[in-house]
Amino acid sequence: MIRTRLSPRRPLAVLGAALLGLVGAVAVSAPASAHHTTIKATSVCDQLTGERVLTWTVENSERDKAATLQQVTPNPKTDVTVAVEGATPVPLEGTVVPAGGSVQAVQRVPGDTRSASLTIYALWKANGQDHTDTGTVDLTRDGSCAPAPKCVDLDKATYSHTFDGPKGIATVKLDGDRPLCGDGRQWFTLVSYFAPRPQFATPQYVHGTPDSDWIGGTKTSIELTVDLPDCNTQVDLIWGDTSQVIDPLTEDGKRYGNLKLGSPGAPGNRSHGPQGWYNGGSRTCANPATLFTSKCDGTVAVALSNDGSLSRYPVEFEVRGANGWSKKVTVEPGKANTDTVVPAANAGTVEVLVDGKVVDKGTYSWQRPKDCALPTVATRATCDTFTLTVTNPKGGLPVKAELTYGERAETRTVAPGATEKVTFQAGKDEQATVALPDLDLEMQAVYAPEGNCGGSGGGEPALPVTGAAAGVMAAVAGALVAAGAVLFVVTRRRRIRFTA
Repeated sequence: MIRTRLSPRRPLAVLGAALLGLVGAVAVSAPASAHHTTIKATSVCDQLTGERVLTWTVENSERDKAATLQQVTPNPKTDVTVAVEGATPVPLEGTVVPAGGSVQAVQRVPGDTRSASLTIYALWKANGQDHTDTGTVDLTRDGSCAPAPKCVDLDKATYSHTFDGPKGIATVKLDGDRPLCGDGRQWFTLVSYFAPRPQFATPQYVHGTPDSDWIGGTKTSIELTVDLPDCNTQVDLIWGDTSQVIDPLTEDGKRYGNLKLGSPGAPGNRSHGPQGWYNGGSRTCANPATLFTSKCDGTVAVALSNDGSLSRYPVEFEVRGANGWSKKVTVEPGKANTDTVVPAANAGTVEVLVDGKVVDKGTYSWQRPKDCALPTVATRATCDTFTLTVTNPKGGLPVKAELTYGERAETRTVAPGATEKVTFQAGKDEQATVALPDLDLEMQAVYAPEGNCGGSGGGEPALPVTGAAAGVMAAVAGALVAAGAVLFVVTRRRRIRFTA
């Protein structure tokens, strides 16, 4: 056997050749590995279809060579197309990306897709300058994607409203551009009340007819209007139909609470806008009225009424007379009181107050009624005396009578239903004066004695008359006695004289 002894230089030569070949291979591949594409994507949800829309951006790394996208592999496997303005979109595969440029392509994937990828094999030269790149996108961070409903469920709908309480007007509108689903209807009601004060107070009573309407189907907005009373009021815009209206609102009764639109809680907070309630007014919701009637006895009868379209609350009247006289009377709605009489001693000034303010006709003073019976004056004359009698009818006031005959004057106060007499000594005066200053009256009574006293008036008696003439005179005297006294009433403007 011949053994060949190897020189240590040969193995080193072989190792050196191998290293040189490796370096050469790397040097050839390096230019090819520099060519590549950068692939990125963004995602949006199409709520009309419930699909995710991916927009892929493919960038060419080479600034002096165009890249042909030779093969495109999407995952999920749905079309990836490039939009062409004014033309039908074309597939991304086969598209040429300009040197240093980019191209965008759109891919639609199911809404529940959690991730997507796009792998592209690009070719720069036919001699093998190519590269395969992959881009991925995580879709879980974008949340769920489902088709948007075409309508809104009744229990999920929200609204917006306007409210003008002082005018009694409100509007309600469904939010968004989708109608309520199916036959769903949401009712709203506007209602106004009589109120005891311009601030919230009870009891309150519904005024007129509440206005109620609904939103549903193609009707997405409504306008509500109510009449307001001409007095203190409350106006409420509430969630629901007229079955929700409370009448009356009482101290311990039900309240609307969060049914009022604009409230902090449900369902009122499902409509955004101003607070849907108002309190105001400038006068009481009652109709206080008075009627004064003077009586012949000097009293004043005061009729108190609380009747009319505004009468919803009791009215407390205070009737005041002169010298501190006062009486309070409460009259219920729709009622009247005729029992109040101001005494004659206090009837000089009479007024009626409600809530501390004089109402209706203001201050009233007693005035003598025109139909009151006047006192009567009768006379009786003899040759020696002249008697005047003043009679005051019942039911009137005491009357002051000033009687004057000749130089003598007497004053009497005649009570109602009473009679006062004054007898004067007969003189030469032919008449007496009876003045009633309280009534602004003056009467003239003629002195005409019942016989022949020997001349006019008193003085020396005449001689008796005999014979036929005496019979005639006796007959005349009898007629005069039967006729009695005659009353003469003379006003200040004109005197009328009667003789007996």
